[in-house]
Amino acid sequence: MADPGADEPSSRSGSPAGEGQDSEDRSLLHQRLAIKELIDTEVSYLHMLRLCSSDIRSRLQQLPQGDLDVLFSNMDDIIKVNDRFLHDLQETASEEEEQVRLIGNLFLDFQEEFERVYKVYCASYDQALLLVEAYQKEPELQREIQDIIEAVVPQAGRSGLSFLLVIPLQRITKYPLLLQKILENTLPDASAYSVLQRATSALRDVNANINEYKMRKEVASKYNKVEQLTLRERLARINTHTLSKKTTRLSQLLKQEAGLIPRTEDKEFDDLEERFQWVSVCVTELKSNVAAYLDNLEAFLRFRPHDYDLDVPEGPVAHYRSLARDLQREAFLEFKQRLEGLVWQPLCSLAKALVGPQNLIKKRLDKLLDFERVEEKLLEAGSVTYEEEAARHTYQALNSLLVAELPQFNQLALQWLGQILCTFVALQRDLAKQVLQRAEGSMDQLPHRHLSEPAFNKLVEDTLGQASDQLRSFRENFEKVLPLPTTQPLLPGSERQVQALLSKYGPGKLYQVTSNVSGPGTLDLTLPRGQIVALLQNKDTKGNSSRWLVDTGGHRGYVPAGRLQLYRIIPSDQELRGQAGPRVDSPQPAPQRTSAPVPSLSAVPQVVAAYPFVARSHHEVSLQAGQPVTVLEAQDKKGNPEWSLVETRDKIESH
Repeated sequence: MADPGADEPSSRSGSPAGEGQDSEDRSLLHQRLAIKELIDTEVSYLHMLRLCSSDIRSRLQQLPQGDLDVLFSNMDDIIKVNDRFLHDLQETASEEEEQVRLIGNLFLDFQEEFERVYKVYCASYDQALLLVEAYQKEPELQREIQDIIEAVVPQAGRSGLSFLLVIPLQRITKYPLLLQKILENTLPDASAYSVLQRATSALRDVNANINEYKMRKEVASKYNKVEQLTLRERLARINTHTLSKKTTRLSQLLKQEAGLIPRTEDKEFDDLEERFQWVSVCVTELKSNVAAYLDNLEAFLRFRPHDYDLDVPEGPVAHYRSLARDLQREAFLEFKQRLEGLVWQPLCSLAKALVGPQNLIKKRLDKLLDFERVEEKLLEAGSVTYEEEAARHTYQALNSLLVAELPQFNQLALQWLGQILCTFVALQRDLAKQVLQRAEGSMDQLPHRHLSEPAFNKLVEDTLGQASDQLRSFRENFEKVLPLPTTQPLLPGSERQVQALLSKYGPGKLYQVTSNVSGPGTLDLTLPRGQIVALLQNKDTKGNSSRWLVDTGGHRGYVPAGRLQLYRIIPSDQELRGQAGPRVDSPQPAPQRTSAPVPSLSAVPQVVAAYPFVARSHHEVSLQAGQPVTVLEAQDKKGNPEWSLVETRDKIESH
């Protein structure tokens, strides 16, 4: 007779409760296996990253440093983040019942850090692959790289660098899959289920954001390139499509300026752009000032008065010469080198770093016009073409990238600029300290060493003031004995115009143009060299004394004051002889009556040859540049004003 209890286990296993228990046990087992896979693969992944960052990178010294930075990007940052993540992940094993919930919370805690470090690496991955392809075209270099990788990571095989570089991308995309696997083997009513759901969704969002960031970077790199194209190359790029796009954008912009269509307002971006432009202006101004400072410093170093042999007895002068020579050869030279290396070069690098964002901001305006046009069409027609949709996405990508990164860029640029200024101040302070230390022995020889600092400053100010007065007095005396300025030759046929101006304004108001003047504004005159004008006012309406109001006899306008010199009428030889005394044998001509008084010059115009001229016939005279001649007639016998009858000092009359 069979034992009735023998069928009990089989009947229990076949019941619904028994099947549910088995399914729960299987889910729990799969859950544990998924957690074990997550931890084990994380350990292996982190070990591989360390091999790449330390062993392999240190052995690839034949590659340029710039290539290594692109290949391994921010792998060190990834190692730091994942090292902390692995430590906390292994810590969850101590609480087996709460491990699943703790893992979900751990991924939520590291969500932002994962996105921050992995998006940088993923964005530079394509550029790293281009380098790998370039290495493959050099068999010898490729063989060296392959040998190094196989020695450190044998499982890499023939894939080499490509196998290693793709590992971080594979890992960040695998996290949602591993979490999904744990979630599938977790009971829906478990407390950890909702946490795992949020963690899985969060890691999917991380991957989506990384892809979006990568796409933005690709768009930015496309428009961020600065190409030095010739005019011919630029013209070669113009085609019907380009002209159509630019015409459409211009039409869109004109409609906005006319108020026919609304303009898209983006206050957040406008504020960021305004701050960026302010930073750009600061950098440009500082760069210009530092360049001028370096030029002045270079001029200062070329002036070496201590090298001259002065006929001065020994004493303080000898101490000064020794100190000046020491400072010139060491202190000032070292200061100049440090200034170029610590201030000028970083400043140039900062100015260069601003070019990329400036190009993106300009390109954003073009894409914004495209975006607005497509939005109008979308509202009217309800659909757009694939190309128009791509234009919308391009603008959105550019705008999102600028809004996301301009704040950080502005902050870093300001910090960079502040460090440059602090360095400049520190260099000035070090120079002053070094000069004082070197001059400490010589300062005892100075006659005013016992004066207090305020008294010494007052003494210096008084001495400089006296020197300034002496220089001013010397300049005034020097100007009194300056030779008369060389008079430019009169323009052919301009005697009547000069006579009219002389009669109207007098000789003290007449000026001659020393070089050709091209008026940039509507009130500015364009005048040739040698033109005679009359001064009306020695400043413009804004009080600017560098622009003078003049009258040409036909037009009035402004001329740069530096292009004018006082016109001096040189008396003729006959007038000079007449001033010595009257000639007895020459009867005085009777005055002739005229219908109207015609003003005339009281002197025969004497001019200077501006260029050398070689006579081609006996009717012409050879002249040297700068040779003075007297103009007898301002035209030839046929009335041609391009030729003048002149007399040289040798009494040779010719054209």
